[in-house]
Amino acid sequence: MTHTDDHAKLWELIKDTRFGMLTHRHGDGLLHSHPLTTQNRSVDENATLYFFIPLDGEIARHVASDPVVNVAYANPDDDSYVSVAGRAVLSSDEAKKRELFNKVAEAWFPKGVDDPNLGLLAVGIESAEYWDVTESKVTQLLKIARAAMGGKAPPSMGEHKKLDL
Repeated sequence: MTHTDDHAKLWELIKDTRFGMLTHRHGDGLLHSHPLTTQNRSVDENATLYFFIPLDGEIARHVASDPVVNVAYANPDDDSYVSVAGRAVLSSDEAKKRELFNKVAEAWFPKGVDDPNLGLLAVGIESAEYWDVTESKVTQLLKIARAAMGGKAPPSMGEHKKLDL
């Protein structure tokens, strides 16, 4: 697979998942997660995901000192799961902010795209891992039962791959 193929597969798995759980580290070393809406319409050639956050909130404070983050997506209806590891930075790209701002974002930032507290968090993807289950629920249950009763290796349910982007 090429990087372009990897980006396409990654986007195919996350595009219909409304929220990603962004995990960052606090100063005490503990991990904290927040549901955020991915603002992208695709994964671009720079492999960056965008999120709107309040500049006066804890995400902005903590990623300034420790930019390493994870964004996890789960779509149980489609049996697809994605974990993205990368580095976050507050972007000052006003054009990108205007391009991505929408009515849903306005619910959180009612002053609009010019709200002084509106921050654009850019997460540069360094690696991603996905699990895309292709078996039906009935087949999954049968494979699990067969493996449990037979003491065999865990059942294969679909595609699992690590991507370095």
